[in-house]
Amino acid sequence: MTTQTSAPTPSFADVYGELDYTAIDYEHLRTVSDGMVPFGNQVGTTITELGPERAVVEIPAVASVSNHMGTVHAGALFTAADIAGAAAFVGAAATRLDTIARLVLKAGTASYRKPAVGRIRAIATVDERELRDVLAADADGRFELSGKAVLLDDTDVVVAKFTFDYVCDVVGAAPGVTDGGRR
Repeated sequence: MTTQTSAPTPSFADVYGELDYTAIDYEHLRTVSDGMVPFGNQVGTTITELGPERAVVEIPAVASVSNHMGTVHAGALFTAADIAGAAAFVGAAATRLDTIARLVLKAGTASYRKPAVGRIRAIATVDERELRDVLAADADGRFELSGKAVLLDDTDVVVAKFTFDYVCDVVGAAPGVTDGGRR
């Protein structure tokens, strides 16, 4: 029997290493984040907006994301909502990304409302109160954080809603501590 070992999961500081924490470049965050999830690339999702308040992910209107009924597959909808939720966290926690070791989806719920047809947008946010605890962390710790995503078709009809529970590990410098221009 062979045991496969994998490389350690890179931290957010590793992934967004060139980010200037004194002047957040949300377009840089969007570009880097857009290529992080290989499965999202297979589905064809694209992060079209990433900022401090929310993130938006689009699913293109292509046959490869459809199910046998001609609507967008539930798996594609979940993938877009999941990526949008993680991207919303990245935007909201941008000033502290160098102290975020990981963000892991712990649980999610889905409510499919209408048939999803055509291009779909997933708009996600994270809970601001829970985020404040992450941003104020002055020592290593694990935090629970929730988020939500609403999915809309091109006519702004809600086709699905998702809620997510995350675990976030914070490591490293306390707020205000600088290391070469980084927090």
